[in-house]
Amino acid sequence: MLSPVTSVPIPAILEINNGVLARLGDILRKHNFSNVVVIFDDFTYATYKEDVEKSLQTLEVDTIMMPSDLDIQDLIKKAFAMPRYDVVVAMGGGSIIDYGKYIAYSRRSPFISIPTSASNDGFASSNCSIHVDGKKTTVPAKVPFGIIADLDIIQHAPKRFILAGIGDLMSNITALYDWEFEEKNGASHVNAFASMLSKKAVNSFIRTPMTDVKSPIFLKELISSATMGGIATAISGNSSPISGSEHLISHALDKIATKPEMHGIQVGIATYITANVQDHRALRIKKVFERTGFFDYVKTLSLQKDEYIEAIKMAPSIKPNRYTFLHDASYQEKALEFMKEDLILQEIFQ
Repeated sequence: MLSPVTSVPIPAILEINNGVLARLGDILRKHNFSNVVVIFDDFTYATYKEDVEKSLQTLEVDTIMMPSDLDIQDLIKKAFAMPRYDVVVAMGGGSIIDYGKYIAYSRRSPFISIPTSASNDGFASSNCSIHVDGKKTTVPAKVPFGIIADLDIIQHAPKRFILAGIGDLMSNITALYDWEFEEKNGASHVNAFASMLSKKAVNSFIRTPMTDVKSPIFLKELISSATMGGIATAISGNSSPISGSEHLISHALDKIATKPEMHGIQVGIATYITANVQDHRALRIKKVFERTGFFDYVKTLSLQKDEYIEAIKMAPSIKPNRYTFLHDASYQEKALEFMKEDLILQEIFQ
């Protein structure tokens, strides 16, 4: 008996351009949405609420500002206290996008993501990171119905947000190699199409000119590639196409670091370490991080070497059901040796 053809959800709306926020109302009307709730964080509420309301003035609109410290029970209460809307829109950074995504998923409503930075791929992925019993936990959601990225807004985000997005996207390389390693060890099955899409996404980005990380061409490529990574997770049904050893290190740092850095910054550093452990495309990753200024930035952060060493040791326990390179004791030892010997890491860590 033949396996059925897979049905894969992809965004019906994908707008990545300058000035696109002003056309939000036109875009929603085109898709027959007339009753909208827009969720903001405190910064986007103060900065963009009037622009959004002006764009949506012919629609029925409710606007809500949410704090950034909600847990899953708070979100469920808020979701079911809301009236039924045609579409849920969230505008802001990673947390508020995840809140909107989860609320829309809970109410079985379409969700539109309006990221204000390119710091990670959460605006496009099929899951979200929510506090459950005080711990950041990955919970299921759906790929957004729409992604609207106004490059005028994203260009004005601090450069560190763009660098974090670069770090998160480059981890596709190490994550995919981990996934293949898992399959060789009988711990997973690589979905060929999801793997291909994630690989194409990062390879397309690598070929982009990197002299100016705030140029529209660069940002459009970064956001487009992150979107493809998000679709890859919907195809595979898990985060393996974009998340491997490097993400486990970052998740461990979130638990133990005195002052955790942005997700994409931690992931980027861990990607450099992991690529050298895997002996896979490490030079390519090094060149991207040099050309974009990623290494220059992280050298200013006074990062603690002992925290990263502890995170490498802790990484396998974050997801014991997986079998990445760091789940193998010999490769974990290789990572710890690399931490001691690498000249770039000596400049990064205290």
